[in-house]
Amino acid sequence: MTQVHSTAIVDPQAQLDASVSVGPYAVIGPHVRIGAGTTIGAHCVIEGRTTIGRDNKIFQFSSLGAIPQDKKYAGEPTELVIGDRNVIREFCTFNLGVPGAGGVTRVGNDNWIMAYTHIAHDCRVDDHTTLSNNTTLAGHVHLADWVTVGGLTGIHQFVSVGAHAMLGFASAVTQDVPPFMLVDGNPLAVRGFNIVGLRRRDFSAQRLAAVKQMHRLLYRQGKTLDEARACIAALATEMPEAAGDVALMEAFLANSTRGIAR
Repeated sequence: MTQVHSTAIVDPQAQLDASVSVGPYAVIGPHVRIGAGTTIGAHCVIEGRTTIGRDNKIFQFSSLGAIPQDKKYAGEPTELVIGDRNVIREFCTFNLGVPGAGGVTRVGNDNWIMAYTHIAHDCRVDDHTTLSNNTTLAGHVHLADWVTVGGLTGIHQFVSVGAHAMLGFASAVTQDVPPFMLVDGNPLAVRGFNIVGLRRRDFSAQRLAAVKQMHRLLYRQGKTLDEARACIAALATEMPEAAGDVALMEAFLANSTRGIAR
C-alpha cells in the first residue's frame, strides 16, 4: 500500500505507485501521477496535471504544478512533467506551462535543486543540473545538461544556457550563455570556461584544449561572432576527439535567439 500519512489529503483520482510515501499535511490533486519510490515531504502541495517519475525526493513545503504566473493563463489544461531521481529541496515552486508555447514545463533526471528555487512556466531543465538556493527561472528558460547555477541568480525569460556552463553567485542572466562557459555578475560577464566542472566529468586533455580554444575565439581575440563561428567549425577537423563538443557549440550559437553573453 502507498504510505500516506493520516493528515495528508490525496484526491482519489490521483495515481500514486504503491511505493510512494506522502508526508504529513501534504495535498495532492486529482490529475497528479507519481512514480515508484518517490517521497513527498510534509506540507507539499502537488496539483494541476503534474507527472512525477521514479525515486524523486521532494522535501517539505514545496509547491509543484500550480497555475503559471502569467496573466494570459485562463485555466487551460497545461502540464508539469518531472523525471526520475531528482532532489527537490524545501520551498521550491514549479509552475504549469501556458498554451501557445508548448504548454509543458519539464524537469529531467538526476537534478539537484536546492531550496527556494522557482521554475516558471514552459521552462526546460535537462539532466544533472545543480540549482543553488534561490535560483529563479523566468518563463521559457532552457538549462541544458550539467549546468550549475549559483545561489540568488535570476535568469531572464527565453534565455538558454548551454551544457556544462556555470553561472556564478547572484548573477543577472539576460542573454544566452554558450556551453562550457563560466559567467557571473550584474551586468553579466564571461570570466573563463568551466574547467573544474569539465575535469570532474573526465574531459580528456584534447577536449579541454578544444573548449579553451573555443573560449579564446569567442572572447579573447577580438573576432566578430561570425568569424569566431567559422574558426570554431574548423576545430572539429583539427581536434577530432572534441568533434562532439564543437558540434554542441556550433548548434548553440546557430540557435541562439537572445544573443550570447559577450
